[in-house]
Amino acid sequence: MPRLARYIARTVFFAMLVVLGVIVTIDLVFSMADELADTNQFYTAIDAVLYVLRTLPTSIYELLPYVALGGALIGLGVLASSHELLIMQAAGIHTWKLVTWVLWPVWAVMLFSLVLGQWIAPAMQQTAQSERAMIRSGGEVIAEDGGDWRKIGNQFIHINAIAPGGTELFGITIYELNENREMNRALFARQGNYVERTRSDGAVEQYWVLSDIDETQFGSTHLVADSYPSMRWDVDMSPSLLSVLLVRPDRQSISGLYQLARYFDSEGLDSSSYYLAFWKKLLQPLATLSLVILAVSFVFGPLREATMGYRVFVAIGISLAFTIFQRTMGPATVLYGISPSVAVLIPIVISAGIGLLLLRRV
Repeated sequence: MPRLARYIARTVFFAMLVVLGVIVTIDLVFSMADELADTNQFYTAIDAVLYVLRTLPTSIYELLPYVALGGALIGLGVLASSHELLIMQAAGIHTWKLVTWVLWPVWAVMLFSLVLGQWIAPAMQQTAQSERAMIRSGGEVIAEDGGDWRKIGNQFIHINAIAPGGTELFGITIYELNENREMNRALFARQGNYVERTRSDGAVEQYWVLSDIDETQFGSTHLVADSYPSMRWDVDMSPSLLSVLLVRPDRQSISGLYQLARYFDSEGLDSSSYYLAFWKKLLQPLATLSLVILAVSFVFGPLREATMGYRVFVAIGISLAFTIFQRTMGPATVLYGISPSVAVLIPIVISAGIGLLLLRRV
């Protein structure tokens, strides 16, 4: 690696670290304030702090494209302000070669983004969400502001909290419909445990055991209420699926999003939000690359002589415009039937196209 290439890559990389530190600190302060305002008699300030720290990798992952944008804009801006870029170009180094050197630390950010978004951040987010739901319930089986609804077959299921790993459930409400879409029974269980055992014939049996159950049967003219200490619950709901049910689509792993999208398709439910989040995460490295190309084109073009404050302002403006455009394309997938992959690619292609056009003019 040429010495100049290492120098440029190191300058841009350290600028990215500075931007990451500033943005994450600001995000951490606001997240902490928001979470501390949501405490109760069970969910204490210490629990809130632990929750924010566990969700920090998710915040870092979501901010990485804008960190790369700001780092490239500020790092190259420092070199442009000291006329180092001008000297390099005067010495015969082509602009495209300088751009290639700038992209070296970006490849590392893109790789780190994939690792963080697939394995690290989702696992910590799931643990944080599950433990938060269980703590906030305070031992109660139903919490008004917790849980999530799911449809499986002819059953509509609400689960208040899911333990990490998805093998233990708390506060399970089940509404079961008959063939005529009429209410057949309602069931509430305080807890559910996943059982996997091998039968004598060698077959593996998988089911759930519900405990402390209240059941109501809906007849044509009367209701029948009963209680059971435990009962078997056969439902196609694996722990791997449950471990991501209470986590927002944009905070799940790439493979988990695809699994959930296929599951929603099999149940005849709308899966567009999961496919949209899947493609957004899968193509985030390309989004990072396109934003950096746009930032580099601005430094070599209209921002060559700009002040540092103005460059920071431009970086914030580009980030906001890209975010707004990307979020606007989400509803378009539903309203106009646009493919989620195309909706995610459009902002990426536009920003990369503008950047390449400006670089060609330079």
